[in-house]
Amino acid sequence: MKRCHKCGSEWISEKKQPAVKEYCAVCTAYLHCCLNCRFHDPHAHNQCYIPNTEWVSDRAGGNFCDEFEFADRDATAPASMGKQRAHEALKGLFGDVDDEGIKKGPDDFKELFGD
Repeated sequence: MKRCHKCGSEWISEKKQPAVKEYCAVCTAYLHCCLNCRFHDPHAHNQCYIPNTEWVSDRAGGNFCDEFEFADRDATAPASMGKQRAHEALKGLFGDVDDEGIKKGPDDFKELFGD
């Protein structure tokens, strides 16, 4: 399935490829961008499997690359979801919410150390 690199929503269209300035209906990220291309590889030269492509500084921004082919992705969580999970783990680590969903805060600190 052809999915947005940012939110993971499916791109449904009769066209084979998105237009250059087409964006995701859910998160408004550009669809014709390096991060949605099947040739994108952060470890390759110019971050692209095709060796003679021009350098693109904004991989998430729309571009005019003629080599673009929309990558087929599974329904896995997009990369931005990892950031959200990390944020939630940090909140849990520092006591914003405990396992039972009880909010922890300054009152617990006062109980522990006093006024």
